[in-house]
Amino acid sequence: MKRDLAKKIWTYTVMIVVIGLVALYSASYENARVPQNIFYDQLFCALVGFVIMYFLGKVDYRKFYDGAYIFYAVNILLLVFVLVGGRHALGARRWIEIGGISFQPSELTKLSLILILGAYFSDRRPKLPYGFFSRTQMIFWDLLIPLTITVVPMFLIFKQPDLGTALLLFGIFLVMLFATALEYRYIFGLLGVCLAAVPFAWNILKPYQKDRLLVFLNPNIDPLGAGYTIIQSKIAIGSGQIFGKGWLSGTQNQLNFLPERHTDFIFSVIGEEWGVIGALCLVTLYFLLIYASLNIANQVKDKFGVFVTVGIVAILTLQVVINVGMVMGLFPIVGLTLPFVSYGRSSFLIFIIMMGFLLNLSKRRTIF
Repeated sequence: MKRDLAKKIWTYTVMIVVIGLVALYSASYENARVPQNIFYDQLFCALVGFVIMYFLGKVDYRKFYDGAYIFYAVNILLLVFVLVGGRHALGARRWIEIGGISFQPSELTKLSLILILGAYFSDRRPKLPYGFFSRTQMIFWDLLIPLTITVVPMFLIFKQPDLGTALLLFGIFLVMLFATALEYRYIFGLLGVCLAAVPFAWNILKPYQKDRLLVFLNPNIDPLGAGYTIIQSKIAIGSGQIFGKGWLSGTQNQLNFLPERHTDFIFSVIGEEWGVIGALCLVTLYFLLIYASLNIANQVKDKFGVFVTVGIVAILTLQVVINVGMVMGLFPIVGLTLPFVSYGRSSFLIFIIMMGFLLNLSKRRTIF
């Protein structure tokens, strides 16, 4: 069973990566706006990533338990450094450049948050006898402390600004919180407070973030501005119909009507060129990968391993659902990549590392 799960993780991951490379080649094919070297860059990342994934599958994942808090602290320092001296591009300050190579600490935060919440939840204080003080302590230790751990990087990432990733971190926290023994009434109480604060959050959003929310409700209010991308994305997906227009034959893609087609809107390229059949094949592979990951969570015996697996499943599921829904106009545009498919070294390698953790977890059932 353990070998079968590891084999499935490898198979589904490789197949998704291959589909992504095929789509990236098309998105950059004889195109002045999207250089062809992004395909070779992603191909190199894939080869390096598979090596990393293989060796992570051999290392005892429990070693990361001891380093989770240090990893988190270093990540917070990197996020602070981004705000002070990071590279500014496309209206945001999200990148650190070292030796000509840039990376996004916000992508690293996804992994560091999963590890530190996994370590914290697996080492919580035992339940105290029922009573007012014990209930107060439970709320403090089981809810407020992990919430604070999550909110700190959320705030720093929101200031870059990157609203999509900040909200994604909160989603990871919620899913992992549900996996604990905390009573649901406290979790839903927290959600109620967050929902009540939503109307007041409007005033702290950047102008372009407000525009994205408005065009989500009605893209035609600014068809040549904020609504242009989502309109072109829906045209691309709809024109693919059942079987698609064929590889390298998508008009919205090849004629440069579709912006950001190599990053956030790569799923639109797949929908246009491979149709409903191709899009469903990719979504099915994601589903199979997520399902295999959940089976790993059911088999792992130690709490840290369970929480880390739940966190990885949470971020993979959330990011796939949000990205696919976003390019189809079902969600506002929040700038989240499609795992293993969209171009981006930082995002790609972080998800590959997560798959390496799953490989490692699939081989172990020891009590921690």
